[in-house]
Amino acid sequence: MPQMNQFMASLYWPYLVASGVVLVSTVAIYRLFFHPLAGFPGPKLAAVTRSYEAYYDVVCNGQYTFKIAEMHKKYGPIVRISPYELHISDPDFYDKIYSREGEWDKYAWAYDAFGAPLSTICAIDHNIHKHRRAAVNPFFSKATVAAKSDIISRLVEQLCTRIDEFADESSMTKLSLSAAISALTRDVATEFILGKRYKNLEVQDFNQSLAIILQNSGSLWRITKHLRWYGPLMQSIPMWLVERTADQGVRNFFDFLKDMVGICSTIDSALASGKPDPDDPKTIIHQILDSNLPKEEKSFKRICDDVETITGAAFETTANSIRMTLYHIYSDPEVVDRLRAELNSARQGNRESRLGISSLEQLPYLTAVLLEGLRISPATATRANRVASNRELSFGGRRIPAKTPVGMTTYLMHRDPNIYPDPEEFKPQRWLDLQERWRLEKFYAPFSKGPRNCLGMHLAWAELYMTVAAVVERFDLTFGSSALDDLRCTSDQFIIGTSGRNGLPVAVRRVKG
Repeated sequence: MPQMNQFMASLYWPYLVASGVVLVSTVAIYRLFFHPLAGFPGPKLAAVTRSYEAYYDVVCNGQYTFKIAEMHKKYGPIVRISPYELHISDPDFYDKIYSREGEWDKYAWAYDAFGAPLSTICAIDHNIHKHRRAAVNPFFSKATVAAKSDIISRLVEQLCTRIDEFADESSMTKLSLSAAISALTRDVATEFILGKRYKNLEVQDFNQSLAIILQNSGSLWRITKHLRWYGPLMQSIPMWLVERTADQGVRNFFDFLKDMVGICSTIDSALASGKPDPDDPKTIIHQILDSNLPKEEKSFKRICDDVETITGAAFETTANSIRMTLYHIYSDPEVVDRLRAELNSARQGNRESRLGISSLEQLPYLTAVLLEGLRISPATATRANRVASNRELSFGGRRIPAKTPVGMTTYLMHRDPNIYPDPEEFKPQRWLDLQERWRLEKFYAPFSKGPRNCLGMHLAWAELYMTVAAVVERFDLTFGSSALDDLRCTSDQFIIGTSGRNGLPVAVRRVKG
């Protein structure tokens, strides 16, 4: 009997291996020749398996965006980038995908990896997103941002006070502009959204370790897309173990997440008891609980998912754009001089100690500078997939089956030389001619477009206007030769990922007069 068992075992493994080969071969043949997307061009390996994308995402640290750009050069404007997904590189098609007409779902495979399925940002279904978004839209309206712009003004003033500390000629210490701007955007977002002052700007090093964690947080999302157990595993790590083994940056990050949950719990309990503090500022939590969403959409878990994703989305996206814009401004003395002249002219006869957001928005050259900064450094570096679940799409005479994820990448579109000549150069003058600006705006989407565009767009614009104006008026910044390493996009971290880890050091001088 033992010999018989040995004989059967010797037969089992060859059959198992053969069955695996047959299964893999069958799947590969189906995807290459019989799948609804089989007729679309692209790498054969990408059509067979998502492992192709996983290699560039995980092993190569977020290089798939750049690989997709190479595919388009080889295969044309529409490419099959995975067994299930298409990518398009045709600016004229952008408004068709990111349109307010029709129903557009998100791609569950990509957005479920964020681990916040109940949030507005990660809502897959078009109609679920529509109702959740309608509830929070008023909180981020242009009027609300203008009414609360004193928050931004006060924090920008605090930023300038901290920058001024590094302008002492007796000091050889350089300012880490990356850390300072990150601290500003975190303080603005948390106070605007949660009504709490986290005081990152008051910390000696601007809480730089937390900024580094946030700048690299996209790696968790990229890995979880391909290894679905990875994100839940990281979330399941006990807090006591994190506190004992993690470095200070990771501990700060988890403390921040715990604090946000605590704020949600406190406000939720106060409103449920009918005894809210009338002096407390209105937060995004109040906005959701006071909305006409059904009761199940006001659960504690859903509110937490919304708070974490909305605040997180407002941190490094805006910070990246501010940093890149300031770098390019100070890289060209003519831009600096022209900006200061415009700001000086606007101040003549203005009784405000600092120009308010409404005054700054009227300045054409400042606006052109910011438009160009956002072109070069949009909010994200990754593709934004949309799914037309109830209808087919058509591109270039090709039929795209219903329920097919189709995406475009703003970062790549903003660098299309057919739209923007010399796309890597910072040219604010692109935006000064109104007719040319209207033409370009069709292909301009730093905050995306359509019903899923950036919720905090008006807040980000206000931060850009007020920060850039205040810094340029008061300081001369000198960047080092390695500055672009801290700014140039070299990886897809969902947001802009950079290769530099120097903190963007700058020498500071006060503007005389």
